[in-house]
Amino acid sequence: MNVPTRKSVDGPARHRMLGIYLNDHLAGATSGSALARRMVQEHRASAYGGDLDKLATEIAQDRQALAGMLADLDVPVRRYKLGLAWLAERIGRVKPNGRLLRRSGLAVLVELEALRLGAQGKASLWRALLPVSALEPRLDADRLEQLLRRAEQQIRTLDSLHARAVVQVFRLHPRPTARTAS
Repeated sequence: MNVPTRKSVDGPARHRMLGIYLNDHLAGATSGSALARRMVQEHRASAYGGDLDKLATEIAQDRQALAGMLADLDVPVRRYKLGLAWLAERIGRVKPNGRLLRRSGLAVLVELEALRLGAQGKASLWRALLPVSALEPRLDADRLEQLLRRAEQQIRTLDSLHARAVVQVFRLHPRPTARTAS
């Protein structure tokens, strides 16, 4: 039985598809960067402040790296996508949280989860671009590998922050360990 194979996409069609893909990720990075900056402002004095500040800086740098790739590839930035991403981040702030006038502790969990999803998406982007870099010399494979490693580290940091926030939000206490008789 012959399974139909899809032809590879060449030239202008590949460039157009790459442009759409990169612009979609730039929109997500715009939203993620805004969320990270806002979280730094809200949690600066908390136990999360230092980690969030470092993450926000890296997320902004990653967004700039992605914007640079669009420029290197002569891909126009789709401003309407950036505007929609900015608006989506603002709308995401308005969510029922069990309180009328102030944020609940649940907000930090949801926001950390959103940042983690963004970091996962970013890692997937860098992974997807690695084989493309073999066909597109303007994409630097070594730089993509560095960005991928940083995204993976960001995921680990966000997992750690999330675990700490769960304990705090739900006021969990570590279970006492059973002592063994000597």
